[in-house]
Amino acid sequence: MPLDQPINARVDALNTALKHHAAADVLRRAFQAAPNLALVSSFGAESVALLHMAATVKPDVQVLFIDTMLLFPETLTYQREVAKKLGLHRVQVLRADTLDEDPDNTLHQRDTDACCDLRKTRVLDQALKGFDGWITGRKRYQSGTRAELPAFEVEAGTGRLKVNPLAHWTSADVQEYMAENALPRHPLVARGYPSIGCTPCTSPVTEGEDPRAGRWRGQEKDECGIHFVDDKMVRTGATQ
Repeated sequence: MPLDQPINARVDALNTALKHHAAADVLRRAFQAAPNLALVSSFGAESVALLHMAATVKPDVQVLFIDTMLLFPETLTYQREVAKKLGLHRVQVLRADTLDEDPDNTLHQRDTDACCDLRKTRVLDQALKGFDGWITGRKRYQSGTRAELPAFEVEAGTGRLKVNPLAHWTSADVQEYMAENALPRHPLVARGYPSIGCTPCTSPVTEGEDPRAGRWRGQEKDECGIHFVDDKMVRTGATQ
């Protein structure tokens, strides 16, 4: 695919060509289309599936992990264990340069969007400036804002390539892949956390609840802000 072709045309062509292809094929073509890609991972409940697949396709894949400094200790331990097991030698741990806007760690109580922006969005935006694009683990089933998620998209505001290899996967697909490859599970999953974020804004989910119900419980919010629609943080009800 000509690299001098406009990115929107390239993305449309990739989505058409790989519409019915496997996730690993999407990853291979993504690295061909834009070799300088980073995989952004939360090392959460389902992250290990994509991490494993990426390590298989490109063993030296660059991984970006945002440590908000409010994560569960189990997530930090899991991150180190998974990186070692999968041979991920290029994991960059990202942290905010300063938390002057939240000196007492209570910003999440007053404004969760501002807290996510401070600890995640700005941090990732700065880190991604050196890359042509990034790979995410988002899937259509996870929320209404992701219902039409394509495998390839152009990031609003930056023009970077954004790749979602698992867009069409279901939760059962992820679990099957993890079982087939004997991948380690995040320890909090067994304790009722099917979706894991920061400690203050993540709660256990009861049987029958949506898997993401424990994220920002009771608020009209279902995204942390690192994913955008029309240059704005995605909120409940937004369209993709």
